[in-house]
Amino acid sequence: MKIAVIGSGGVGGFYGLKLVQAGHDVTFLARGAHLRAIEEGGLHVENDLGNHFSARVNATDDIAQLGRPDLIIIAVKMWDLEQIARDLKKIAGPETAVLSLQNGVIKDYMLRKVFGDDAVIGGVGYVATTIGRPGVIAQTGALQRIRLGEYDGQKRPRSAELVASFASVGVDATLADNIARVLWEKYVFLVGLSSMTCLTHLTIGPIRENEGSRQVLRSVIAEGVAVGRAHGVALPEDYADECMRLVDGLPYTMTSSMFHDMEKGNRIELPWLGGGIVSLAQDTDVAVPVNTMIADALSPYVNGRKPG
Repeated sequence: MKIAVIGSGGVGGFYGLKLVQAGHDVTFLARGAHLRAIEEGGLHVENDLGNHFSARVNATDDIAQLGRPDLIIIAVKMWDLEQIARDLKKIAGPETAVLSLQNGVIKDYMLRKVFGDDAVIGGVGYVATTIGRPGVIAQTGALQRIRLGEYDGQKRPRSAELVASFASVGVDATLADNIARVLWEKYVFLVGLSSMTCLTHLTIGPIRENEGSRQVLRSVIAEGVAVGRAHGVALPEDYADECMRLVDGLPYTMTSSMFHDMEKGNRIELPWLGGGIVSLAQDTDVAVPVNTMIADALSPYVNGRKPG
């Protein structure tokens, strides 16, 4: 396949490079020093366990140079998605598929409005990565998992080919029958983690150990589960309890990508994470007072603030 990766940071860079390894024609959209380093020395993944890989790849900062891809993979921050989607629509053909590996569920609502329902493949990526330095993706741990699926539940060659390609290069890749449920499962968990680490400025360890903050975390997740169910997603009623069991298995020092952005004074994805739960609840009769309170409390950080 001819593939365009939009956003070549931790997630896009990692999974895009895996598809290069699988033999696909991949072009990366990047910018600044990261783009220059990729052009000069290729794209590299450095794993803290010693498993490194790299390749010379095609890269550009101009969407017009991407041609007409068979697949567009989007991995930019959510605040860039609306404009990027409009720009990408200009290069998409009638058979071009679109796969977002961004956080949350709102991403695909937005993409389906621009590209149409049939074009969008649902996807969830699990990997701990960031840009270590220009041209280098730093990976922590061995986790590299991806779940893909068609929203109508059909098995199409495009998604099956992607799963096979990822699996061929060591990624734990599976095809989901109900990708909407998979996305919401990760979404409500991520909303709990991001909201509470940002609100408390703590790692997950002390949050889960304290009785009061643990209960607030569970409430954040439970409200998200109720909103998902109200939108027709087949989440179990007790899924919040399952999430709390997952929380207990996380490393004590784990935080969230939104926490790291906030600590650096950068913009944060609150409107599409915890704020997204609040927005999606407006279309239902579900009350989300805890998510609303936290979203309001964190709202001064949405557009970024200088540290200190």
